[in-house]
Amino acid sequence: MSPSPTYVLILDDHPLVASGIAHFLKSIQPDLSIELVGSWSAGEQLTQSRGQPEILIADIWLEDGNSLQQLSAWRALFPGTPWLAVSGDDDPATAHRALQAGADGFVHKQVSPDEFGRAVTALRQGGRYFPAQHRRDPQRQPSAKDWPVMPAELGMTARQGQILALLLRGLSNKRIAIGLDIAESTVKEHVTAILQRLGVRTRVEAITHLRGRRLVVEEKS
Repeated sequence: MSPSPTYVLILDDHPLVASGIAHFLKSIQPDLSIELVGSWSAGEQLTQSRGQPEILIADIWLEDGNSLQQLSAWRALFPGTPWLAVSGDDDPATAHRALQAGADGFVHKQVSPDEFGRAVTALRQGGRYFPAQHRRDPQRQPSAKDWPVMPAELGMTARQGQILALLLRGLSNKRIAIGLDIAESTVKEHVTAILQRLGVRTRVEAITHLRGRRLVVEEKS
């Protein structure tokens, strides 16, 4: 008989985001044991040594694939472990896709820490968590109340605005570099400057800092 679940598994290929989630969870639920991995393959290796996790918190978009495509295999291995899907993707249908794929919950990376905490608590207690607006209308548009802001208003260049927009969607430095056709080292330099401009330390803090504002950027050439 396998041992009882004793840890939460966080699967995110953004180390700062993953550590930010872990730090927040420990602050509200000190009893949690937390493991961080950056890919599904690393998660599989970890479960071989630690066994079944109590809950899986996984980003939908990872460098080694779309997590929704991994869900059926995960269910076969650990049918009793709930999965909380997270994403920075602005596509309003993302939450609906997670629900249809069989996830037990979904939160956007721009939600408040309190809402994220409620989602984790609901799944730990055997429930589910999908915000009502996502269940009701997967084709909803971003709120008209979001205040538009230009990169220049944040003290940033047009390029930094493009990178910030992709950062807010949850993309890694590598994926941003590929999308903009620039060096990953250049992206890292820009991300450091962006965080300094916003007066924050991590990507999670940047997302929270800009909540309620809609970044308006020019399309890359």
